[in-house]
Amino acid sequence: MTTQPKSYSASDIQVLEGLEPVRLRPGMYIGGTDEKAWHHLPIEILDNAVDEAVAGFAKKITVSLIDAKTIEISDDGRGIPVDAHPKFPDKSALEIIFSSLHSGGKFDNSVYKTSGGLHGVGSAVVNALSASTTVTVARDGYVWTINFSRGKTLGAIQRGEATKNRGTTVRFTLDDQIFGSNASFKPVKIYRMARAKAFLTKGVKIEWKCNPELITEDMILPATATFHYPNGVADFLEQKTTSKPRLLPRIFSGSVDFPDDSGHVEWALTVLTDENGAASDDGFFTSYCNTIATIDGGTHESGFRTAITRGLKNYGDKINNKAAAQITGDDVFDSACAIVSVFYKSPQFLGQTKEKLSNPEVARYVEKALSDPWELFLASDPKTATALLEFVNNLAAARIKTKQVKDIARKTPTKRARMPAKLADCSKHGISGTELFIVEGESAGGTAKQARDRATQAIMPLRGKVLNVMSNSDEKFGANKELGELIDIIGAGTAKDWDESKLRYEKIIIMTDADVDGSHIASLLMTFFYQVMPGLIHNGHLYLSCPPLYKLTVGTESVYVASDEELEELKNGKYKGKKQDISRFKGLGEMMPNQLKETTMDPKTRRLIRVELPPRTEDGAEDAEKTRVLISELMGKKPEFRFRFITEHAKFVKDLFV
Repeated sequence: MTTQPKSYSASDIQVLEGLEPVRLRPGMYIGGTDEKAWHHLPIEILDNAVDEAVAGFAKKITVSLIDAKTIEISDDGRGIPVDAHPKFPDKSALEIIFSSLHSGGKFDNSVYKTSGGLHGVGSAVVNALSASTTVTVARDGYVWTINFSRGKTLGAIQRGEATKNRGTTVRFTLDDQIFGSNASFKPVKIYRMARAKAFLTKGVKIEWKCNPELITEDMILPATATFHYPNGVADFLEQKTTSKPRLLPRIFSGSVDFPDDSGHVEWALTVLTDENGAASDDGFFTSYCNTIATIDGGTHESGFRTAITRGLKNYGDKINNKAAAQITGDDVFDSACAIVSVFYKSPQFLGQTKEKLSNPEVARYVEKALSDPWELFLASDPKTATALLEFVNNLAAARIKTKQVKDIARKTPTKRARMPAKLADCSKHGISGTELFIVEGESAGGTAKQARDRATQAIMPLRGKVLNVMSNSDEKFGANKELGELIDIIGAGTAKDWDESKLRYEKIIIMTDADVDGSHIASLLMTFFYQVMPGLIHNGHLYLSCPPLYKLTVGTESVYVASDEELEELKNGKYKGKKQDISRFKGLGEMMPNQLKETTMDPKTRRLIRVELPPRTEDGAEDAEKTRVLISELMGKKPEFRFRFITEHAKFVKDLFV
């Protein structure tokens, strides 16, 4: 007997009002409820203060960590407007900004020339996810105060004492209902956040204050500090590299406006060496847009790299250094320390947390802005420029030599046939430590390429379910392009001509979704390797990855879960009675690259299952024959064998996915 669904009418349609959507689905606005998410909240408020400074209205910002859950950020800017809003005469503009999504003064460029906020949700989201929020504004001759709790306004704005000061102060406390009772701000993270904003807004002072009780002995952290960088990113890079060997005696830095008054770019660059004059491992490249860290880079980074690389190659051409033609951006930036910061009127980011800039025109603007200053920098100091060129030429030569050796060592038996275009190969010479991930689908392949270690991990995406070699003819197998490509990529041949010395990877890892379809694809691939390359399995090279099916978050703790059984065990056991946030991964392609790396690809945190077979010895002959028969029956042409197996083993099945 089936239960009929209840009627579906207008009364079943829910309308979430105010900030209810934020509290119901915080992950849509700040990426989750973990430590990274709640540390994003003060960034939203600090960005507003910084926007006031960038616009020229604020000279001082104070970041105060009051206690483990409470932070206060203030500025001496214009102060958020407190008068009634024209569309909502019963509310002040201040109340609307903190209680309504998509409200603020940053939707056009009349109030702020550039800003980090684009959608008008930052202040409201912070308010929605805080147990309490107090906003104090000094403007129009008075001090004004309004209080909120979990996004709800506790009363109308109150006018206080008279003042000649101006500015905005926001104090908020993390909500345990959203983030869990263990949620707390890390002083070191807040300190670094404040310092970064200071060097990105040159000339602006940011004061840091921290409750001394929060600073433990292992923290190298002052309770108070003032960050002030008159020359912006150049001062910061000087501070970061002053004690290290530098190939450039002076830092290459500057600032250039974009066309049509649309923004500008600031940058700083130097190149480090080790004590022996070789490339240093301490290089880094950080980028920002409107003072927001773009940790995944973007078009501003691309323009910067292009300008620096092309300028150095042009310099080599001018002095008739023919080796300069072979250098690439990777050679130039292998040992470089670079910071590029753009301010742009209409930035486009990937995601609400703004981790990658995507405006294509910014790449052109940055490249053009740096071209002349960089060429002038090189021409003004020929001795340093030539030393830099030779340094980079040596790195390029080493790269080319390594690639040549690698190509010889990693060529396939098809007389160095070109690898398939969709293979993202690794760069490490030799097979020690190298891994080939065979990934289900182009989407998952794209995510895996972003998550991988390029030096040791190669990615080969498949289009879907591969051919079942046990139930198809040799002619059909021979005509299958995808399986032929796998044989070429792995490089050691087939069962007939297996040559272990020609193997191109130490581990072959089958990485499929944690569902029935994924298991089927993994079974087909294991069957293929068993039938065509048994040496791969016998010699311990074939593995199965273990991607999670769920992410379970309870307070500050997040656990990746591999199965429904494990999820139920955790829900009704360790985390019973606690607020649980459960996310189901529909597939590898639905995961963020950092999640895929942490759970499935990073050797430090992942789980792998090695595929094994009975040994090819006299003692293992009987087990080997049983294995052969079982695989032939389950994967062969005759369905009656599979039916019998399913019938005999059905009683052991606990959960059946349909």
